[in-house]
Amino acid sequence: MNEIIRAYQTLFPFRQASSSITTIEQLEGIIRMELLDELTHPRVRKTTVEKLQIAYERIENSRLSDNLKMELKKLYMTVYKNVNTF
Repeated sequence: MNEIIRAYQTLFPFRQASSSITTIEQLEGIIRMELLDELTHPRVRKTTVEKLQIAYERIENSRLSDNLKMELKKLYMTVYKNVNTF
């Protein structure tokens, strides 16, 4: 299993979908859902910018290595850019 997947699972151990991730593509899909706040009622959803900021704060405050923090933030930014293409 990829280190980045394990890092994500470490940050979000109680998310049901987190435990079943086996590929980067699946992880990207989960991050996409997270950034789009798809599991929240539409009237209380946060913007993708807010969700990205929350994710970055969680990553920075974690005990992950600096390298894993950087890689995970890079993955979030990649997904963020794909979500916000107009």
